[in-house]
Amino acid sequence: MKLGILSRNSKLYSTRRLVEAAEQRGHEVRVVDPLRCYMNITSHNPQIHYKGDILDQFNAVIPRIGASITFYGTAVLRQFEMMNVYPLNESVAISRSRDKLRSLQLLSRRGIGLPVTGFAHSPDDIDDLLATVGGAPCVIKLLEGTQGLGVVLAETTQAAESVIQAFMGLKQHILVQEYIKEAKGSDIRCLVIGDKVVASMKRQAKEGEFRSNLHRGGSATLCRITPEERATAVRAAKVMGLNVCGVDLLRSNHGAVVMEVNSSPGLEGIENASGKDVAGMIIEFIEKNAKPNRTKTKGRG
Repeated sequence: MKLGILSRNSKLYSTRRLVEAAEQRGHEVRVVDPLRCYMNITSHNPQIHYKGDILDQFNAVIPRIGASITFYGTAVLRQFEMMNVYPLNESVAISRSRDKLRSLQLLSRRGIGLPVTGFAHSPDDIDDLLATVGGAPCVIKLLEGTQGLGVVLAETTQAAESVIQAFMGLKQHILVQEYIKEAKGSDIRCLVIGDKVVASMKRQAKEGEFRSNLHRGGSATLCRITPEERATAVRAAKVMGLNVCGVDLLRSNHGAVVMEVNSSPGLEGIENASGKDVAGMIIEFIEKNAKPNRTKTKGRG
């Protein structure tokens, strides 16, 4: 099988591991920078060009699209879908998961547990907005933030009002969420492939920090999850329409709540913590499912 990996950096751990796992199983692999792809968008013969070549040889593509290039990256992936190349995750599902507000609304509609979350546009509604999420302390998030960037813990009402006003003054859209104090700066990352959680880890924020992201200095350890947490993670992945994703859960007093569904989860932390060959499991999933015309949306939407 000929596989393409859409990644801007072939030296990243996750990209390297996917290449290694694919080659170990006898597949040909090429890493393609999505920002260097340019497209011939025609109704009869859609094409993707890359550094002078026409990319028409792939049986499947693995999108490792960073949040900062979601728009162009998903456009390239959609073009592959139009060419009947099997995508590990579809462009529509990636776009859906990257829109924090839309993803939370979809999860909520399906009855999946979430932190109490508020969204508003006018500064005149700040007091009521804070009351909706239970007041301070609360977490304020930029809709476009990733890896813990643009996330603020406001410990007092005055601090929350100041931060919200500042973000609104910069014309930034924000979410305000209840602070799950009982989580004690930790969350659970569940790695979902297909309809199974294949690995999980507990991420703990460093001292004095509430964000548990490994990029922010958090640590990862092996974690046993409950049947409820396992079911919640699988359901969240299905709602987003993602075949492979990382589902971040918080353990709250009212059960497991979903913080985020990540369509391009890093593999280093989860492989080191669990000792499992997650990259190999991803390639195995592609082997079982990669067939022409298997894209549900056929590149539309």
